[in-house]
Amino acid sequence: MTALSFDEQGVDVVYDGTEFRLEKKLIEDATQKSYPDVTDHEVLKIVEKQPELNGEPRRIGDILA
Repeated sequence: MTALSFDEQGVDVVYDGTEFRLEKKLIEDATQKSYPDVTDHEVLKIVEKQPELNGEPRRIGDILA
């Protein structure tokens, strides 16, 4: 399971027991969207090849609000 923790500057990720950070700029470059408009599902797709996407996608802007 992958855990994502969002803040204004990026996302802390725990994937397969490894912790790392995805910076806001990297996420924007990978998705070609502004950071608040990126969804949690899009971030999971950056981290995992075939993520299990449960529920509705949530915008980072909504998560941080």
